[in-house]
Amino acid sequence: MNKHIKTPIIPYRSDFVGEKHTLDLEAICVYAAVGFFLDTDTFYKELKTLRPFTDYVISEDNKRVIEEKPYFKWHYSPIERPFDQIVQEFAALFETIVADQSVGRKVILPLSGGLDSRTQAAALAHLKIETNSYSYSFSKGHDETKYSRKIAEVCGFPFQSWEVPKGYLWNVIEDLARINDCYSEFTHPRQMAFLDKYKELGDVFSLGHLGDLVFDDMGVDDKLPFESQVNHLFKIVIKKGGLTVGNMLWESWGLKGDFEQYIRTRIESLLSEIDIQESANAQIRAFKNIHWVPRWTNTNLSVFESQRPMELPYYDDRMCEFICTVPEKYLADRQIQIAYLKLRNPDLARITWEAQRPFNLYNYHLNKAPYNLPYRVIDKAKRTLKPHFTVQRNWELQFLGDDNQKQLKKWLFENPNFKNFVAPEVVTSILNKFNSDNAVTYSHPLSMLLTLSVFAKHNQL
Repeated sequence: MNKHIKTPIIPYRSDFVGEKHTLDLEAICVYAAVGFFLDTDTFYKELKTLRPFTDYVISEDNKRVIEEKPYFKWHYSPIERPFDQIVQEFAALFETIVADQSVGRKVILPLSGGLDSRTQAAALAHLKIETNSYSYSFSKGHDETKYSRKIAEVCGFPFQSWEVPKGYLWNVIEDLARINDCYSEFTHPRQMAFLDKYKELGDVFSLGHLGDLVFDDMGVDDKLPFESQVNHLFKIVIKKGGLTVGNMLWESWGLKGDFEQYIRTRIESLLSEIDIQESANAQIRAFKNIHWVPRWTNTNLSVFESQRPMELPYYDDRMCEFICTVPEKYLADRQIQIAYLKLRNPDLARITWEAQRPFNLYNYHLNKAPYNLPYRVIDKAKRTLKPHFTVQRNWELQFLGDDNQKQLKKWLFENPNFKNFVAPEVVTSILNKFNSDNAVTYSHPLSMLLTLSVFAKHNQL
């Protein structure tokens, strides 16, 4: 009997249909350059993901799509009303969604110094839902947990702080590959470092992913022409060093045409399908919600789901519909979340906003010269006087130092499945560029090669 599947407007997991037969080398080159697969692409030509907001009929053996029909289309249909009314509408909707997802269960809440999890904390505290919270920081890095701890204290949540240790990846890399199927490079999911701690915290995760995308503008003029939108997306989806590693793979595999033009044409085609002519910001946001979020952001949500069920308030279909009715002038600059926090819990709004430190939600507009000069001078002096290297990025914990390099080279040069997949000269070139040229630029290409090596082993290429 055929199967019927209805995918959410923003799915938080990927459903696949088809079989693993022929490697899709063009798609893998794009994956190496941008860090996620475009549209329905996978590692294999005969295996595809299901699109968002679509009703599907799938064959019983899960090998064929028999019928597919979209039931939603991203749109921009702003309803003009006072900003305060919009904030009240958001408060009612957000708290309804959080209640629907959380009532009767003990919530596990990851906290940061930003706005998304803080907004969730405000709603959970207001609704009096039992919540355990936690946060983590890098070993020898900036202590991000101090802001999270203050948020938890204001809300009355129990709080735990953890430290991401150097080199943790090598002990969990194959477990991570089984969880995310190698559809994301491995340096980002720091949550893997604490996989054994989550179950004791509660019944369900409440995750703040996507809030910063749907409740902000895209940083472009709303009348930006279509071709300029394509150029903008091309620039932001290509990772540092992405074109280098993508081109090297493309040429080593003897693929036809120009790799850069191939990606640009794909982006142009996918953007044209959205067709929101009234607002460039709304159209770019829709592109990210359709392609970026399901294929990049969501891949490592599977780490959380491997331990406990998860809920994501900003992914709710009702929130997607609401966003389409809000004028862009009110979505810009996180205004709605900031106003909600001031309305619901002013004490939370007074805690430092990490992205605008040392300012909070009442005075962050002063984060400019000359008002922020004293902080900047003191902060620079502290960093200058520190006797040790400060970790700022995920990959620094995994790729720097002799022990990390030893583990890295083991995967890159001692995996026979990988040698049959990626030319050793490509691997050697990227590793040398990372170690001798520019580690920041070539950290992404190096991480992608590591991911492809683990993929090659797990799929016995």
